[in-house]
Amino acid sequence: MLTDTSRAVDALHAIPPTIDHDTRARVGMAAKDAGVTFDDYDAWQSTNPRYNAVEVRSMWHSYDDGPVKAGTLYRIAAEHGWRINGNTKPKPKPKTAQERIACPVEQPRKPVPGMSAAEVYDRSQPAKNQHAYIAAKKAAGVPLDALRVVAAGDPLRIMGESMAGALVVPCMAMDGTLSTLQLIPPPDVAARLKAAGKPGKLNLPGHSVQGWFTVGELVPGGVVYIVEGIGTAWACWQATGAPAVVCFGAGNMGKVAQALRQQDDAARLVLVPDVGKESDAAKIAADVGAVIAAMPDGWEQNSDVNDLAQRDGLDVLALLLESATEPSKPEPRYKLLSGADIAALPPLAWRVRGVLPAVGLAGLYGPSASGKSFLAFEMAAAIADGRRWFDCRVESAPVVYAALEGEAGFKLRAQAWEAHNGRALPDGLRMMLQPFQLTNVLDVRDLAAVVPAGAVVFLDTLNRAAPTADENSSKDMGEILEAAKRLQSITGGLVVLVHHTGKDATKGLRGHSSLFAALDAAIEVSRDGDRREWKVAKSKDGADGDAHPFKLEIETLGIDAYGDPITSCTVRVDNNADDVKRVKVPQGGNQKLVYDGIRGLFKDGISGKPGAPPLRPCIELEAAVTAGAARLTCASDKKTSRAREAITGLVSRGVLGLNEGFLWTA
Repeated sequence: MLTDTSRAVDALHAIPPTIDHDTRARVGMAAKDAGVTFDDYDAWQSTNPRYNAVEVRSMWHSYDDGPVKAGTLYRIAAEHGWRINGNTKPKPKPKTAQERIACPVEQPRKPVPGMSAAEVYDRSQPAKNQHAYIAAKKAAGVPLDALRVVAAGDPLRIMGESMAGALVVPCMAMDGTLSTLQLIPPPDVAARLKAAGKPGKLNLPGHSVQGWFTVGELVPGGVVYIVEGIGTAWACWQATGAPAVVCFGAGNMGKVAQALRQQDDAARLVLVPDVGKESDAAKIAADVGAVIAAMPDGWEQNSDVNDLAQRDGLDVLALLLESATEPSKPEPRYKLLSGADIAALPPLAWRVRGVLPAVGLAGLYGPSASGKSFLAFEMAAAIADGRRWFDCRVESAPVVYAALEGEAGFKLRAQAWEAHNGRALPDGLRMMLQPFQLTNVLDVRDLAAVVPAGAVVFLDTLNRAAPTADENSSKDMGEILEAAKRLQSITGGLVVLVHHTGKDATKGLRGHSSLFAALDAAIEVSRDGDRREWKVAKSKDGADGDAHPFKLEIETLGIDAYGDPITSCTVRVDNNADDVKRVKVPQGGNQKLVYDGIRGLFKDGISGKPGAPPLRPCIELEAAVTAGAARLTCASDKKTSRAREAITGLVSRGVLGLNEGFLWTA
């Protein structure tokens, strides 16, 4: 199996570099996006008779962040017969008669006469230990039988330079045929090439790298070192005596390793990458079952084991090669936990204690006009503010409220909240009013990009977030849930779906049953006349079922152009039921008679008296004594004193309040 980089290099070399300029530029941008290095791209371009090193390097730098992506490389390569699995060329698309006349068939380009790989190799001379490159790599004594040197006066020229004196390394295909030659020019020529921005090692024009070169003899089931260049191969052979295979570049290492594994399943393949190529080598090793001998830390980019051997000695290199290791394996997808592991897990993190978890997928649902959107907004503000909500502890977090239904009235809702609370909305609460489709991957990605990490995202409502989906379809609901989970996964927080009930509100959420099953928590909102309440319908790790009454209070925000009031609503806890439970009724005959006698006076009472609750009607104490005395049946001279005693009892029991001569109902 080829790595992504080696596959890209393989595809690149299937495309003739003589293609037109525009196509060549598109291939370059696509190759760079696919991870092809400049060296591999330059090697491909160098076989073009019009090759210009400066122009190639300049064009390569211009390909950064180009609009053409990797897929274009593979498509153009396929048009020239490339197949990753080695299949034959695809059948070309038939051309019309006009196309055949206008575009005559292009004949395949052939090497210049006398410049084929076999011809150049056959007329070159045997290599000797005295060759400058062999001496520079301290490779005296290595096998030289297959190596050649271009003879003096040979007409071979590449990139404008004579190749006379160049070391010739043959590249042998799997079937034993010669596919191409690598030429390593003398030091002065190599220096001029590098100064001009050209590679110091050249491939024979008109040929592609298909195969490898072996230093030493391959032994079935034995050790094989797979390296980039011949200098590295010599060092490995000198240090261990084991064969080393030259790939002619890191981009070919994957193909070579795969082919060698197919030839010998028992061989110990050892990848020996240059510095900077370790990660690619690790992927290749994992694919073919090989090990890696990486350079020690501290070496410069592109250093290799020949450099190590020359500095520290062959014995140090031998130790490095013998200690080659398997690539690190990824963590297993599934982890099996013991009872102790489970006990050590952190406790569930709540966003709203007992109601909403800090992370996951939740739902808040109810029939139309039940007040669910007002309740959701009040909850969103409480979370952003970090204040208790219906007496539940809240852990603050950023909140994004996507108001997809009733967007026009959302401004009023926000103003009503601020008017009722006497302050601005919390800084941690942000609203989003644009159209949004949960099933659109781009919409999910773009929304997630502006949502703070760990935030709570309210989608109000689910129907507006998935307008084209069939909520009753298991397939469509599955796609909705997958999209919601994707949004939650990217943001790392909680996603709350505000949704409707069906025609029968007692059956819960509208749509397919998989929705309720997928939720980590669910809040059900109901309404019976003016009575509204919410309860936890589902909590994986908390209690459910307790009802929490609430009411919508109307806030008047102004007057419109027609003189009508502008209003919206806010949510408040409805304590009426608890107030009834807590109310203190008069005890004893006189207290009951006096209380009944004065109760009607409060209808015309005056509010704003010191000590009394705001807007609570108050009556004068003496007026209450007179009215209460009139209800008593005792002797006339006792009525006033007994009425005063009864009122004192009502005040002491908390039925009435008293301050500065005024009474009010507690």
